[in-house]
Amino acid sequence: MLRTIIFAIVLFSALGFFVYSMKRFFAILKLSKPQNRFNNIGQRLKNTLEIAFLQTKLFRQKLAGFLHFCIYWGFLVLGIVVLEGIIEGFFPEFSFSFLGALYPVITVTTDLFGAIVFVVVIFSLIRRYIGTPKRLQVDTASRMDATFILILIFLVMITMFGANVERIMLGKDHGVRPVSDIIAGFLGGGGSDTLYQFFWWAHNIVILGFLNYLPYSKHFHVLSSVPNTFFSNFKIEPKGVLKPINFEDESIEQYGAKDVEDLTWKQVLDGYTCTECGRCTEVCPANITGKLLNPKLIITNIRKRAMDKGPLVLDKKEDDPLLEKPLVPDYITPQELWACTTCLACVNECPVMIDHVTSIVDMRRNLSLMESDFPDELNTVFRNLENNESPWAYSAEERNDWINELRDELESENKKSGLHKLSEVGSANELDVVFWTGCMGAFDKRYRKVTKSFAQILDDAGVKYGVLGNEEKCTGDPARRLGNEFIAQGLMTKNIETFKRYNVKKVVTACPHCMHTLKNEYSQFGIELDVTHHTEFIDNLIKQKKITPGNEIKDKITYHDSCYLGRYNDIYDQPRNSLESVPGLDIVEMPRNKDRGLCCGAGGGRMFMEETEGKRINIERTEEALKTGANTITAACPFCMTMLTDGVKTKEKSDEVDVKDIAEIVLDSIKK
Repeated sequence: MLRTIIFAIVLFSALGFFVYSMKRFFAILKLSKPQNRFNNIGQRLKNTLEIAFLQTKLFRQKLAGFLHFCIYWGFLVLGIVVLEGIIEGFFPEFSFSFLGALYPVITVTTDLFGAIVFVVVIFSLIRRYIGTPKRLQVDTASRMDATFILILIFLVMITMFGANVERIMLGKDHGVRPVSDIIAGFLGGGGSDTLYQFFWWAHNIVILGFLNYLPYSKHFHVLSSVPNTFFSNFKIEPKGVLKPINFEDESIEQYGAKDVEDLTWKQVLDGYTCTECGRCTEVCPANITGKLLNPKLIITNIRKRAMDKGPLVLDKKEDDPLLEKPLVPDYITPQELWACTTCLACVNECPVMIDHVTSIVDMRRNLSLMESDFPDELNTVFRNLENNESPWAYSAEERNDWINELRDELESENKKSGLHKLSEVGSANELDVVFWTGCMGAFDKRYRKVTKSFAQILDDAGVKYGVLGNEEKCTGDPARRLGNEFIAQGLMTKNIETFKRYNVKKVVTACPHCMHTLKNEYSQFGIELDVTHHTEFIDNLIKQKKITPGNEIKDKITYHDSCYLGRYNDIYDQPRNSLESVPGLDIVEMPRNKDRGLCCGAGGGRMFMEETEGKRINIERTEEALKTGANTITAACPFCMTMLTDGVKTKEKSDEVDVKDIAEIVLDSIKK
């Protein structure tokens, strides 16, 4: 009876403290901004099953994925042992043996999983100190936290097996436990009730201690990873979509995120869910090339700030000086935020569905809109976007230059074109598609050749297409990713007015950044567009036999995946299909390709900023391309083409290696 009373006191005290800790945690979450994440419950449940329970993203790294899978499922399976032990605290002779034939299945499973977890924990402990992967090389506090958690898991296993072995030797076990039987046979003897009680108490105390340590540890993800996955927008909405700011709402006093209360509760939950596995850091192009940015630290510093500030706010300690140290710049510096290329590699790798990029852009919004704290180069970019409606100081009329050039070239060859300026025809109703050239497609001399190449492909395929010419304006993507939502929305509004005036529904563009914004973000402002990338369009034309690459091109090429085409919009095969249709090409892949591809360094507005830290990202990517031995590097993005071309020039390989767009290669193969 005394044992039961003591156990009840221990159990309910532990559970009471855990409830208190969780109430504090939810109270801290409520200090941040609300957001509805309860839409599309079916898909959210499917995501949770695949990613949280089946751990599919963890297996992108096979060894680490296997180790974590064993520990995770080991704990889930061993949950029944924990429950049995707790009930035994009130009813000493209790077991689940009344389940009949099911009970031996349970005991065999728990025994085997216990052994697997035991071995994996030992291996993981060693891996933390010997041969530690770079991504797991953390500060002393984080390493000790991880070590302490692994030791607790180790003790859970030791005490479980200790209790099982003593129960077997006492002749009181009703299950089938192969591992425990082997240990009991090795030890021999008749067992000890005192030792059994010791292991039973130790097991339950370690479990309850582990439970109460979690809310104060980075291993809180044991509890938060499942809900964080459920509430992620993966397959709920397009990837990388930014939420608009309502500038007409006069109650909004803070644009962007300066402190944790300016973030949404999901962004703060991301902070608590980070496992510090370092997978995001390992693939970050900025971090790889020696920049200060570490996406893992962006997220863990959100957690640190929430854990520092939250209790002070809840306890109304208004005089604490820590309240005056906001998330930006005291925990996260502007230098880190401006280094991000928004390539989405970190988000793609995260096994617990953390969205680093959205938080980074929200903090950039504060810097751009509230603090005017941005790199000097952006003064010119923002001014050009406001005055010239492009990132450069070109006049709007110059957007017509490529159209005039193409018409002159076709006229000299006595060719007809399906190109129509919308200002001349008045509506897009009679056209097959509207070709959105984008700022680089219109102004950049090198990429203007790509624009004309794609236009000629459309002509050869008999496509009737329209262009806006000088009525086009920047889609707003650079301003939006740089945090200047005000300029971005101004440009978006003007473009939408133009689309509606000409009744534009179907758009094709050679710029992945334009494509992503037009396709996935313009709907936030009242227009739905059917937007296709030019590589998709070319692939469809080939499949429909409207064009047939027939000219043999003997060349060794490698293809660079654009982040906004690939990771943002899952377009990987179509560009490769078009290249594979060209006879004679020898296509080689870079080691980092498709959804593991390395950014060119130009995304997130980095196109307009100098790299003053570490190695230039485009050089890192160019070197990887050159190592394939390819004579031509192919791209499908104007930003990527510029960065790779500069990289080839820097490496003094311009005489040996070409950089071309897929449209140029396909056009060469279909020319008669």
